[in-house]
Amino acid sequence: MQMLLSAGFILLVVLWGIVAPDSMATVFDSALVALTRNFGWFYLWVVLGLVLFAAFVAFSRYGELKLGGEDDEPEFSIGSWFAMLFAAGMGIGLVFWGVAEPLSHYGTPPPGIAPHTPEAANAAMRYVFFHWGLHPWAVYSVVALAMAFFQYRRNGIALISTVTDTLPWRPVRALGGLFNGLAVVATAFGVAASLGVGALQINSGLQAVFGVAVDEAWQVGIIVVTAAIFMASAVSGVDKGVKLLSNLNMVVAALLALVVFLVGPTVAIIETFSNSMGSYLSEFVRMSLRATPFRDSTWVGSWTVFYWAWWISWSPFVGLFIARVSRGRTVREFIVGTVLAPSIAAFLWFSIFGGSALYMQIWQHVPIAEAVKADMATALFTMFGAMPFGLAMSVVATLLVLVFFVTSGDSAVLVLGMMSTGGNPNPSARVKLVWGTLVAGIAISLLLAGGLKAVQTATILFALPFALVIVLMVVALWRALREDWIAESRREREMRKRLREMAAK
Repeated sequence: MQMLLSAGFILLVVLWGIVAPDSMATVFDSALVALTRNFGWFYLWVVLGLVLFAAFVAFSRYGELKLGGEDDEPEFSIGSWFAMLFAAGMGIGLVFWGVAEPLSHYGTPPPGIAPHTPEAANAAMRYVFFHWGLHPWAVYSVVALAMAFFQYRRNGIALISTVTDTLPWRPVRALGGLFNGLAVVATAFGVAASLGVGALQINSGLQAVFGVAVDEAWQVGIIVVTAAIFMASAVSGVDKGVKLLSNLNMVVAALLALVVFLVGPTVAIIETFSNSMGSYLSEFVRMSLRATPFRDSTWVGSWTVFYWAWWISWSPFVGLFIARVSRGRTVREFIVGTVLAPSIAAFLWFSIFGGSALYMQIWQHVPIAEAVKADMATALFTMFGAMPFGLAMSVVATLLVLVFFVTSGDSAVLVLGMMSTGGNPNPSARVKLVWGTLVAGIAISLLLAGGLKAVQTATILFALPFALVIVLMVVALWRALREDWIAESRREREMRKRLREMAAK
């Protein structure tokens, strides 16, 4: 029943976007204005709270607890584990926004900073570190930790309600089915948003390499073809399809970044990383809580609130997927591996691609900012066009987005299948195919209803209710951590007591 209700709602939205895209765009735009004006502060506080909670748990005594029994060992190596969580978490986004976001901030910086100035360039890099660093990964990590903790230490099933049902409040427990449904809807729209972004990027890559047109027909065709690929991968299972593709993409992404680092402005990239890291750390709290109550500006809503909503909408999908591949790790190892390590990787990525683009725009007058203003999806390829081996890098980047498209899609299909079948860790191929078709349909309908703006609006809209669910999950996780620590401490004391008694005899 839950699967039918969630799938039915999503199907109605898909049909709405295809049949009446203008109507859908109008409603979503009105909702976006209301949400960012009235609830932007809520997103800011919730996400900052998750960062602080993750840091506290990682470095507290609770970090020693293990996700599973004492004899459980990790199923995947550190490399494969990191590759899968990174590919599922934000692979497409990094490629799409690696050049586009810094150059967009350079041309339209945060309020109070003049555009196309050194201050705008510094602010651009500081904010991409902020938007892609500790905050998003803390959202993923806390949700994933709650799912993994209750699955592997309490023998629960892979559902959001498994976590919230442990709370002592009867009205909350009664809403468990609703929470599961919200997770499905948020996941479907969050993943579809990334697939829509990926289709735009692939279309621009094909134009750069083969000269094809950039239009809706090509983008819809790209979604259909890649959806068929990721559904085939999902049916093959995590151990085969997802693991193989994730490992492959991490190697390709690392090689592409290395080439740009070497043939690009290497010294400027290193200085960009150093300067941006210092700026990010010094402005961490101010950026985390920044709102503009005394300015007529939509910058924070268009960027920070959108991103926080995007990460929240992805959190049930990425969280459940990370939990699925993380049994046997300690809480501390889990948080460090899912927050600190991928954040550093994102900082390096943006320093290489964003730093190179800003340097080329400012000192070599390559018109990357103009390309971003015209079409964000073309930014990366405009930069490659002005670099050695540009055509080869454009081909590799297009293939990279394609494979990230597949890894995100097949991971999402697996998770949606799990959530909609009562937590079954191995949903049937038929269920995966249904969800793959629906996710592809959402991406197509959003593109038809307004492209990237419609994708962003839908993400913010469907993430809000699940943000409240995350708050409840944090409370439940905190209670469970304390209970298990007390129980383990008691067992250890009893064990030591018995050993002393045996030694005395």
